Formats: sequence, C-alpha cells, structure tokens
Amino acid sequence: MDTTIEALERRLDDFDPDTRRATLVTLAEKARTGVVELPAAGEAFNLHCHSSFSFNGYGHSPSGLVWRGKTRGLAAMGLVDFDVLDGVAEFLEACALLGMRGGAGFETRVYVPEFSDRVINSPGEPGISYHMGMGFVPGPVRDAHLIAELKDLAQGRNRKMVARINTLLSDIALDYDADVLPLTPAGNATERHVCAAYYRKAEAAFPGRAARAAWWADRLGMAVAEVEKSLDDAPVFQGVIRAKTMKAGGVGYVEAKGEEFPEAPRVNRFTEANGALPTLAFLDGTTPGEQAMDELLDVMLGEGVVAVNIIPDRNWNIKDPETRRDKVARFHEFTAKAQARNLPVFVGTEMNAHGQRFVDDFDAPEMRPLYPVFQEGALLLHAHTLLQAHAGMGYLSGWAKHHFPDTGKRNRFYADLGRTAAPGRPAPAGVTPESGPDEVARAYS
Repeated sequence: MDTTIEALERRLDDFDPDTRRATLVTLAEKARTGVVELPAAGEAFNLHCHSSFSFNGYGHSPSGLVWRGKTRGLAAMGLVDFDVLDGVAEFLEACALLGMRGGAGFETRVYVPEFSDRVINSPGEPGISYHMGMGFVPGPVRDAHLIAELKDLAQGRNRKMVARINTLLSDIALDYDADVLPLTPAGNATERHVCAAYYRKAEAAFPGRAARAAWWADRLGMAVAEVEKSLDDAPVFQGVIRAKTMKAGGVGYVEAKGEEFPEAPRVNRFTEANGALPTLAFLDGTTPGEQAMDELLDVMLGEGVVAVNIIPDRNWNIKDPETRRDKVARFHEFTAKAQARNLPVFVGTEMNAHGQRFVDDFDAPEMRPLYPVFQEGALLLHAHTLLQAHAGMGYLSGWAKHHFPDTGKRNRFYADLGRTAAPGRPAPAGVTPESGPDEVARAYS
C-alpha cells in the first residue's frame, strides 16, 4: 500500500468511513511525531465548507477538509452540507484530533410566504430562500424526520429532473440508482453529481473526442468549437451541462414552488431543538428580497434567526469595476446591519464547485476592515460547539439566556471563550449548567 503523504491524503476522501478514520489517525500521528510538519494556526478560517456528503468541488470528505485546513494553517473551519447532518460527528472528531477550532451545520431551502412575490437568494425562485443551521454537535438528532424529509424532497426533485434530461440525452440516459448514487458516500446526490454522471457516461459512449464533441454540440445546441473549449476540463464542462439542461430554459428545469419547501420557522425550531443556531444566508444584496433587507431581517429574526452567513468572495472578487463597487457596498452594508442587530456573522467559500477558494483572502482591501467581525463569528462558533457538546450550554441554551439576556454581551462572552479555549483539549471537569460564566471562563482558559 502506498503510504506517501499524497496517497494518505487521497484516502482521507475515500467513501469508506473506517478508511477515512484510520487514515486520519495515521496522519495525526505523523504530525505528532514530526514526520509531517504542520504550520501554526494563522488568522484565516473557512466556516462554510461543503463536503462529499453533499458536494465538494475537490472531492474532500469532512476529515479531508479538516486535515487540509490544518496543513494550510487555518485557525477554524466549519462544515456546511446540503440537507444532511451526516458529516457532523466525523468533522468535529477530526477537529478535536487535530486541534482545529470548528463548528458544523447544514444548508437547505425554505419558503418565506411574506416574500412570495420577491426573489430572495435563490435565483428565479420568489419566496424561496437558502437557509442554514450552524453549531450542531454529535449525538442523536431530535425531530430527525425533518432532516430525512429534506433529503427525500431533494432526491425526488433530482429523479424528476433526470427523467426529463434523459429525453434529451437518450444515448446516455442515466439510471439514477446505478449511475448517480454511487458517486456519493451516503446517497445525498446533487445536481453536480448528476452532471458528473452524464459526463462520464458520454465518455464511455463516445470514446472518440471529435465524435463526443459533435454529439454534445448537437444535444446542447452549441457550436462544436464552443464545446471543444471546455470538453477536456471535466468540472468546467459539467458546469456547461448543468447550465444548459438544469437551469431555467433547460429541459430538466422544474420550477420550484414555495409550498414544496418547509417554512423557515419549522427549520429554525428543528435547528434550535438540536442546540444549533438558525442562520440567514446572504447572497449579494441585489435581489428584490435582499433590497428590502431591513424587512427581511425583521421577518427572519421574528421567526427565530440568530446569526447570518456570507460568502464574501462572490461579493468583492469581481472583474467589472462598477459591479464590484456596487456589490462591495451592499456586502458592507449588510454586515453593518447584522452587527447593529448583534447577529454573529459566519463566512466561508462553500467549495461546492471546482475553482472556488479553499479559504477567503482576508487581506484584500474589501475584506480587512470586516475581519474582526468575521473572526468573532469563528471564535463564537467554536465556543458554542464546545459548551453545547460538553454540557448543553451553547449559545441558545437556557444557561446562555439566563446569564446573557443581552445578546451583545453574550456574543462577547462566547467569542472571548473561543479565543482562550484550546481546540482538541478534553472538556474540563466541573463545568455544569450550575456554573457561572467566570467559572466557565477559568475552566477553559
């Protein structure tokens, strides 16, 4: 067996959980003994990393994400998978083993009736909003039927979509169970898995490049020369397949209806029942829904939201200067609104498509002024996760609300604790819901 570091890192992304666990233990031991030299934690972090349990553009598992974050000197990481909590335990165990600050959550879509005639953050879909829960911990999931329902709804939509696309791509028609689900470790396939399956099946059906390019050009309504530009770059061409067949105007597009999705309060209740933080997801401030941000925040806070999430890179790393100025201004304005409402801000890069950064550029001029806000979110999430896992004393616990009814003071306490509480150390003895904040701070210092 190949035991080079590169081979071990590849095995970290294996679909077999025992292989991932054994490989991570091996790599951790190599780091402990100095065979692998890991850098000290720096300032950067990524709190929005999709893994192979939904879709990661580089195929990384939860363990693979934490290890690669550690080798890059990240200070904290957060797992966010779509519609599932399958990777939470593995991710947080990897964080503990490697000494990484971390938190874990999920992302889904919800219906917001108050915005039924306005697009919020799901393009072309009025009233439907991408939404999150952050700060879950390992253990039995309360009201687990909701998370199962979310996964079933997504898989049902995918199957309908594939049936429609198969009418166009009949030469490479997919069997969802045989061709798509094996590309996932736990049966949570996404549109990007479907694109990968069509791409692979076309390679097998048309091994000659010229014939394959001509076939795709015919089916997708493109010029052969245009197809050939990206045909050999699998992630890029799979994006072409997705755009041409699955988005509005494509044969596989099925218009989403708000009633098909759970409403935000239901998802928020599920999230809080599991000790986590209901979290609003910000797109870029340009949609009709997000242009009414004060109204949207009032609605969502009234329905249980206590934190927000931003993907900064798409809000500032833009070539067109005018668009860049506009989106940076909206990005900063939204962050200020979150601060004014004492909402913790979680940021990250997603990595659910090839080409996305592993970590944000916090030194960019558009980012550096906001760094303290984002860092506070990372530290707060780490402390929440520690206390929630240790004694049910997370950010929304009765303990937290009793001692810190003022959310600004609560934010500062959890952020300060996240700064001093070393990742990976055993939970201190004697910390219970009867302990006061000073006792907890001393115990974790």
